[in-house]
Amino acid sequence: MKKVLAVLLSGILAVGLLSGCGNSSSDDKVIKVGATAVPHAEILNAVKEDLQKDGYTLEVTEFTDYVQPNKVVDDGTLDANFFQHKPYMDSFNDEQGTKLVSVGTVHYEPLGIYAGKSKDIKNIPDGATIAVPNDTTNEARALLLLEKNGIITLKKDAGLNATAKDIEKNPKNVKIQELEAAQIPKSLQDVDFAVINGNYAMEAGLSVKKDALAIETADSEAAKTYANIICVKEGNENTDKTKELLKVLQSDNVKKFIDGKYDGSVVSIFE
Repeated sequence: MKKVLAVLLSGILAVGLLSGCGNSSSDDKVIKVGATAVPHAEILNAVKEDLQKDGYTLEVTEFTDYVQPNKVVDDGTLDANFFQHKPYMDSFNDEQGTKLVSVGTVHYEPLGIYAGKSKDIKNIPDGATIAVPNDTTNEARALLLLEKNGIITLKKDAGLNATAKDIEKNPKNVKIQELEAAQIPKSLQDVDFAVINGNYAMEAGLSVKKDALAIETADSEAAKTYANIICVKEGNENTDKTKELLKVLQSDNVKKFIDGKYDGSVVSIFE
């Protein structure tokens, strides 16, 4: 009886091991990625067929917050996420003790200068009011864009930490009006010019390509710093799944998709 039981147990164990091996092989061909809806999940869904051609299945889980998609990559529930820029990820690692890394950039969402009561950015009226986002990251980006277009000069090392207090030269005596980023398009008629985030410009019916007087370029410090990244857990940078995901998200097909769908409010930033 003991011998029969041992044989049965051995058989069950063998079946279990074979079953486990089968699931492992199958899982190796499933790439699980977390993303926010627009534009990240849209871009991911656009590459599903390309991944299928290479033998991979892409599963996209959408999130409405910026915390959970990092936690589930760190604990191994998902293979990667796509929603954030590197400064945010680095800050998250410091605060949460996670071990997340970037494996590559995909796109950035440029800020643009838009006309309000005044239309000519080359001949700004003295004392003009310019609205900028009031959050730390985007205010600095807005001020750098104004500097690049010759409107103000910032202190030498202000960079991506710049605030209105860092304006060193202001030949046109422009007044910087700090507003919540989402509210700026609604206030456009009340100011001479406004610096607006790409997503909020799109929501307001503004075309980055047609309406913006100037935009952040792909070679700007802000674009390079705040490009949206593919994020994985440290140690998974060189897995086959990571390499495959990076390959398709940095492909010509993705560039064409972004260029065709987002009208300049999302710009690819990879070679």
